[in-house]
This record gives sequence, C-alpha cells and structure tokens, in this order.
Amino acid sequence: MPSANAPFVPPGSGWPEDPAVPATPVARGAGEVAELAAKAPGLDELCARQSVCRACDRLVEWREKVAVQRRRAFAGEEYWGRPIAGWGDPEPRILIVGLAPAAHGGNRTGRIFTGDRSGDWLFASLHRVGLAARPTSVRAGDGQRLIGARMAATVRCAPPDNKPTPLERTACLPWLAREVEMVAPSVGCIVCLGGFAWQGVWPALKQAGYEVPRPRPRFGHGAEAELAPPPSAARRDPVLLLGCYHPSQQNTFTGRVTEDMLDSVFIRARDHR
Repeated sequence: MPSANAPFVPPGSGWPEDPAVPATPVARGAGEVAELAAKAPGLDELCARQSVCRACDRLVEWREKVAVQRRRAFAGEEYWGRPIAGWGDPEPRILIVGLAPAAHGGNRTGRIFTGDRSGDWLFASLHRVGLAARPTSVRAGDGQRLIGARMAATVRCAPPDNKPTPLERTACLPWLAREVEMVAPSVGCIVCLGGFAWQGVWPALKQAGYEVPRPRPRFGHGAEAELAPPPSAARRDPVLLLGCYHPSQQNTFTGRVTEDMLDSVFIRARDHR
C-alpha cells in the first residue's frame, strides 16, 4: 500500500469499465467543463470526459487523498479516485439521480451507489422490481447491469463531508445537463434520491431543454411533478419526476426509509409510460 504522502496515480484505462483513454480531453476549469460537455459527440465520449475531470481543486485533492490513505477495511484495495461517470442503459426509460459519490463507496469502486450501505439498499430494491440484474453491486466490472435505467449524479467527485460547495455544483452542472439531454428521447421518469439531488436536477433539466414548473415543487418521499420534454425528444407525453428519500444509513437505521418505501417509488417509475 502506498504511504499517505505518496502521489496518487489514477488507475487509467486498465481499470474495469474505464470509459476513458489516454487521448480523452481533460477539463481543468468550469469553462472547460461546459465546453467539453457541449462538444461531446456521444454518450460514451461524454462519460469518458466526465471520468477524467479536474475542474475543482478541492474535490480533486480530497478524492485523491482518500484514494491513497484509504479506510482500514479497504486497505488492500485499489481505489478509483476519479470522477464517477453516469452508467447504465444508454437509452433508459428511468434516470436515477443522486447527489455525489461516497468517499469509500463510488470513489473506491468506480461506480456511483456501489460498495456502501446506501447502495446495498438501492440495488436490492432495483433488483426486486426488475430494474437491476443483481441484488448487490460491489464495484465496476462485477457484472451488475441496470435494466431500462441509468444512474448519474449532480456532482461527480466525492466531496468532503458529503457537501459540495455551490461553486462545485455549478462547475459540474454541464456534465449532468448534457447527459440528461442525451438520454431525453427515451426517458419517461426521473427519480431523485434525496433533497439535494432534487434541488440539483432542476437547473440541469432546464439546460437540457425541459419545461420546468414554477414554482418548483417541494421535495418529499413520493413527491411528483410533470415536466414537458425537450423539443428534441421523440416523446410528447409528460415526463414524471419522482422524489425518494435517500437510502442512507441514517434513514434506513431509523426506519425513515423502508424496503417497501423504496420499492413503491421504483414500481411507480417502472410502470410509468
């Protein structure tokens, strides 16, 4: 294991399911994020560019420090230590949006909501309702597959204390907005995991061309809003936005979130046409 002071070297293209190659352009500021997102020719290239972003100094320093120091339970593992790209079905009916990867979850495993307790609850629910091939998700390349669904985050790097700053959220916004725009032709439902994801998705929806209601609906478990899809989308029926309490340990341990509560949201998403 490298020492805490050793420089962190990103895993590179040898990592399972790494979307990037050495020639993938790297954003080193908010302006470059906007430019590279807008000019990405397709979803695969967009995800590759997301996965090598270095626009936010604080987040880069934190995610790479965590990847070197590591948690004792994972001391023998190689951490991903980079931004987490969106993943799942390239033409999803359901888009699931979270806030940001966890320091020892997605930042370790290379995939959002993977390798932590929140992910244990989430993937078990998705599997029960037919939206995931397996009930567990361990790390990128483990064979897990989303069925008619895709996952993304409002911020792609693990932030200290799970709290990205307003500037960091703004800098990362073009990655999400462009991804939302690219999958809009097939998406009929968007599920926001937690209040921060609910707040963060609205500007991305607007940038992607959705007609958003005013005033914005308040977040709550099972909260619903209908959105007019972008003109570029093939569908003309309203898109359903659903709120869902985050399956964090705090929520699941206290009973604020139960298996039935998660399942009911994803059943509603699955059955919406």
